[in-house]
Amino acid sequence: MKILKKTTLLFVLLLSGLWLHAQGEPATMADTMRSNGRIYVVVAVVLTILTGLILYLVRLDRKISRFEKD
Repeated sequence: MKILKKTTLLFVLLLSGLWLHAQGEPATMADTMRSNGRIYVVVAVVLTILTGLILYLVRLDRKISRFEKD
């Protein structure tokens, strides 16, 4: 029963976020960046940062696993 309540609460919270997002104004900054071609630079920077974070976490997990074995 607890899992059902948690799942329902999560679903309601996710839907409320979508409803709030749907009421916003159109993103003019994104349109401007897309027309100038700068959106690709933003996407590249975000992907680079996410890739670095993922690689860091993988290395950290391997080190921790190695320490746990010893």
